[in-house]
Amino acid sequence: MINIQYKQDCCGCLSCVQKCPKQCISIYEDEEGFLYPKVDNSICIDCGLCEQVCPVLNQAEERKPIEVFAAKNPNEEIRKESSSGGIFTLLAEQTIDSGGVVFGVKWNEHFEAIHAYTETKDGLADFRGSKYVQSQTGDTFKQTEQFLKQGRQVLYSGTPCQIAALKLYLKKEYDNLLTVDIICHGTPSPGVFRWYLSEELQMTAARQNNKKLELSNPSTITSIAKADILAKEQGFKIKDIRFRDKQLGWKKFSFALTLENLSSIQNNEISISSPLNENAFLRGFLANIYLRPSCYACPAKSGKSGSDITLADYWGINSLMPELDDDRGVSAITINSTKGQNALHSTDAKLYTAPYEDLCKKNPSLLKSCIIPEFREIFFSSKQKKGFHGRIAQAFYVPMHQRIKWKVYACLGKLKILFCK
Repeated sequence: MINIQYKQDCCGCLSCVQKCPKQCISIYEDEEGFLYPKVDNSICIDCGLCEQVCPVLNQAEERKPIEVFAAKNPNEEIRKESSSGGIFTLLAEQTIDSGGVVFGVKWNEHFEAIHAYTETKDGLADFRGSKYVQSQTGDTFKQTEQFLKQGRQVLYSGTPCQIAALKLYLKKEYDNLLTVDIICHGTPSPGVFRWYLSEELQMTAARQNNKKLELSNPSTITSIAKADILAKEQGFKIKDIRFRDKQLGWKKFSFALTLENLSSIQNNEISISSPLNENAFLRGFLANIYLRPSCYACPAKSGKSGSDITLADYWGINSLMPELDDDRGVSAITINSTKGQNALHSTDAKLYTAPYEDLCKKNPSLLKSCIIPEFREIFFSSKQKKGFHGRIAQAFYVPMHQRIKWKVYACLGKLKILFCK
């Protein structure tokens, strides 16, 4: 049976929960806000199926892609709404045109990231755009298997560990299954995201009502309510959450939160937006502070997920192919199988051949797990008195003497360049 002694040995795919024939594996949220499986020993028959579908215990061999591309969706509106170049939508539309089913990640009514499926092109809108929190796979592995056995085309998208888990769950290859993963930096804690939202909503309410801000610090992350309840407590309704808003451009994306003020009749929509270098949640995420423990030793890097296609932002495209960079988003694509090759080349995507070595250099997360930052333990410490924003400010605090030193070095560098001329 699954027995998790160390948190880094569980990637949260929950494949074991879906596979258990006795339904004796439940889910609980830990003190960091991540979901983990828990086995009821009184019901377990020790069949071992849960262990057989675990991507940490059953890691595949590393693979190199067949082809690598920089790519764009020719539909500019779709590209604008997408995180990068809009290629996922092209693959998904192709699947639906064949009478198939597409699985992706959307927000549920509580603004939790969940896996779900759609059979219509209109339903794809919910899947577009990154959700920088770990998604719940629910029963989607079971649903995928049912659709496949019915002979329908299925596209399943997810993180590398989720794709690896799906492959293990299914036990066999299906010609009618197309798997698409991403170059994954790591999955942030859903509980920490609720914490961030709680403070953001409190700060917004204080500004709207011209009141002094008094942030309430939760006793534990698990005690923080769901996002829709948090919003209602402050007099709001959440209408939309975007982690990759492109109003300032693709490379300077922003976190955008759209609220409805329930106490106002006119002009009741409130838009909050902050660029990635200013938004507290994005800064902590990109500094690896509250990623899942398994993300620091990912079991599915270097093509080990078994996906047919891998998608990502093509960071660095401005130096490799400057003519493609319009700051609206360019996708990086690795084709990992003949099936993936056929699927991509059947779309209308604008494709530009790119070197694999360059992609690895600009997207190191393709091959390597991120390093555990020193501040992570301090951030999650129960002894901390500060709230979320206070802890992030502490993580990035630079003493005055260090800032002066950097300023002096910068001035000396400019003088050196000037004299060299």
